[in-house]
Amino acid sequence: MTSSHELAGRAAVVTGGTRGIGRAVARELAAAGARVCVTGRDADAVRRTAEELGGIGLAGGVADPAHPQELTELVLREFGRIDVVVNNAATNQPYGPLMDVDPDAWREAFAVNVEAPLRLVQCAWRAWLRQHGGAVVNVCTEGAGHVGPNVGAYGTSKAALLHLTAQLAGELAPKVRVNSVSPGLVRTEMARFVWEPGEAEVAAGLPMGRIGEPEDVARAVVWLVSDAAAWITGADLLVDGGTRVRAAHASGAYAVHDRLRGTHHLPGA
Repeated sequence: MTSSHELAGRAAVVTGGTRGIGRAVARELAAAGARVCVTGRDADAVRRTAEELGGIGLAGGVADPAHPQELTELVLREFGRIDVVVNNAATNQPYGPLMDVDPDAWREAFAVNVEAPLRLVQCAWRAWLRQHGGAVVNVCTEGAGHVGPNVGAYGTSKAALLHLTAQLAGELAPKVRVNSVSPGLVRTEMARFVWEPGEAEVAAGLPMGRIGEPEDVARAVVWLVSDAAAWITGADLLVDGGTRVRAAHASGAYAVHDRLRGTHHLPGA
């Protein structure tokens, strides 16, 4: 865990911050000195996480149009500022071929994975960031640039989030830096069905020899919002254990990983 106080005095919001990558991000931000607000659907988990971090929380769904404004107002009321926004909450549904996708489920994927991050940045921009500056990180996926079976809605929405990241970086500079991180397979509860049955084989197919931990991604997020990355905006940071270069990996065991490619690109919430 980060132990410095490089973010002391700053206030951060982490959506989907009660489990997996989001929880790890919230913990690392707090360890770096930031005051942290977490969101999530489970009110008890939000309360417990906020208490653990010495921060605050707001239960609710990010796709609720009222949620971003309520969240922004809470953070400003309690912390007096909002410097960091981490859009981590996501859904990997609907699952299945695009020819069978339900239009309402398709729209829900985009509401959660694309529209909700935009709404929160809009609210934070109008309330604080436009005048004072800050940093935004969107949690995408290494799989956004690939085609895989049954994950078309998820992959397409995350590809849209990648473009949204770049667009916002251009529009909000120089006041606000906007970047993304794209994890590979990470040991989260949501991805358990992928990594648990054949973890050793999957790990052997990665150049780094293991699947990711939530903290691997969290440390990258903290670096991106810190002053150490002050001249970086519009970037996508791969945190994938070498997934994209595995074809050159000597073990040759990446065939197992390839078989799972269609199912492992999961959000970190």
